[in-house]
Formats: sequence, structure tokens, C-alpha cells
Amino acid sequence: MTTSSSVRARSPQLVAPAGSLAALRAALEHGADAVYLGLRDATNARNFGGLNFTEADIRTGVAEAHARHAEVLFAINTFPQMGEVARWHRAVDAAADLGADAVIMADAGLMAYAHQRHPQLRLHLSVQGSATHADAIELMRERFNIKRVVLPRVLSLAQIGKLARQTSVELEVFGFGSLCVMAEGRCLLSSYATGDSPNNKGVCSPAHAVRWTEQDGTMHARLSGILIDSYAPGEPAGYPTLCKGRFEVEGERGYVLEEPTSLNALSLLPALLDIGIAAIKIEGRQRSPRYVADVVGVLRAAIDAACAEPARFAPRQEWQGTLGRHAEGDQVTQGAYDRPWR
Repeated sequence: MTTSSSVRARSPQLVAPAGSLAALRAALEHGADAVYLGLRDATNARNFGGLNFTEADIRTGVAEAHARHAEVLFAINTFPQMGEVARWHRAVDAAADLGADAVIMADAGLMAYAHQRHPQLRLHLSVQGSATHADAIELMRERFNIKRVVLPRVLSLAQIGKLARQTSVELEVFGFGSLCVMAEGRCLLSSYATGDSPNNKGVCSPAHAVRWTEQDGTMHARLSGILIDSYAPGEPAGYPTLCKGRFEVEGERGYVLEEPTSLNALSLLPALLDIGIAAIKIEGRQRSPRYVADVVGVLRAAIDAACAEPARFAPRQEWQGTLGRHAEGDQVTQGAYDRPWR
């Protein structure tokens, strides 16, 4: 997919997920300006079995990305554990050695290490850092010289616009992907059920706790023996997570905690451009290369169209159809960007 250099120069960076080398290549081929990735260990908040990168893979990915004038952002976005800090330090050293264009981190101590040990390494504050106001962002800039903050998906467009006027740090926002429940305590619920912390293990439902069993034609999805969902014959069986499981409460069956849904900010692109957003991020390092290819392709076309003629921009039906096929529960929302409450 090609775009004029004048349009691309005025565009926010399109940041794509890469859970594998195949996904990284799909992102580059469909127009991503940057990819974000992580190692196969606890330094990575998406430490899913069968995904992520060896250092050799990262070296290959960096070379291929740079050959296409794209960037590689290295996620070291978990919090170091007592007695194991050296592992996180080694990950920062590896990012610098492997040619990462930036590291994405949440832990202040780890940012201090990166800033002191590798002053040339660009630092981005992770969404895990939960920086939702200017004072928090400016503190990280003053202390560690962060260049960008990934904003949590809890802010309205008006709040993001206000932040943009209050800080010189680049703002990165999510444009598409699965929404977290975003209510404190539910990660603790997963930890209680499985014995593994989602933030330390990189997964809400670790593979050792997941079981699918079939009985009388019905597929049951369980997490540590807890029935999370049941599926009729032929119905796609989703990965069992507590926050998005169907439960029967007082005779009613449904998504008690949160119904599966995805963020889709396509129609808000002109407003985000007007605010001066530096980067638009796609969620989904656990998703397939096909997901990456389709979503990156749509966002690339949409961002370029919005930059070319923001006043006339409108999402195309085929774009929304493609994104809809990759939405959680076949549903999309504009999330906190366009919320009626204050």
C-alpha cells in the first residue's frame, strides 16, 4: 500500500503489535510506521506461550524494519520483582544492543537504570504506568527524559486535548483493539483463580489453568476448574478469562463483569489529528498475523485519508467491515474517548 510522502509526513505514527516475526512482517508490509514487541520472559506484559521473540528474532526484525524506514519499540513493561531486578536490567541492555528505537516501560526504577546506563535510548512511558494527568507525565520527563507517554484508555477526547496543551511529551493513544475491563481488582481475581499474577506472567489466563471439555455436544471452557463459558455445537469457543466469561446470576445468563468489545476510534481520527497526537497504537500482540495485516491496512488507509482531507473524512464501509470481523464479541465502541459522563 503506497501513500504520498507529504501525507505520511503529517501523519501520526501508526504503531502495530508484533507477537511474532510473521506478525512483524505483516505489519511492515501493510504500512506500519513502527512495531512493538517483547522478549519471551517476565519482562514482557504479553508473555504468552508460543509468542514473542528471541534476541536473534529481534535482531532480524530490527534489520527488516529499519530497511523499510520503520521503528521497533521494545516493551519491557512489567515491574521488576524483588531479587530478580537483574533480569529486567539485562532486557534494557539487550534493547540497546539490538538497536531498538525506543523502550516502553512502566517502572520508575527501571527507567532510572535505562536513563543512566543508556542515555541515548529513547524512553516511552507504558500504558501500565497509568499516567492520566500532566503532573505525572512531566515528572517522568524531568526525571528520566521520557519522550512519549502511552495514555490509558480511560480519558475522553477533551481530557486528551487538555493534556496535549499542558505537556511537551508526545502522546500515543490506542486506535483499535480489545478493551481491558479497566476496573481495579479484576486482575487480582485472575491471580486468585490461577495462582499467577497477570502483570508478572503476562497473561490473564495462563495455559496451565485452561481446559476445554466437551459434554453432550456442548463445549465447556474452564479456568482452574471454574466454568467460564459454554458453547453450542459449531459456536466458536473463546479463550476463557474471568472478566469476559458468561455467568448465571439470579437466573440470568450473560457477561456479568464485562461484555467482550473492541475499541474502534476510526471516526475520531480528525479529532485526534487536530489534538496533535504523535502516535496511534493497535492492541493485539497475542493476535494472529492476519489480524495485524488487516487492521494495519485499514488504519494506514484511514490515517492517510484523514490527513489528506480531515474536513471531508468519513470511515468507509469496507474499513468498518474489516475491523468488525476482528472485534471482540463482534462489537465495537469508542470507549472513554466519547463518553457521556464526566
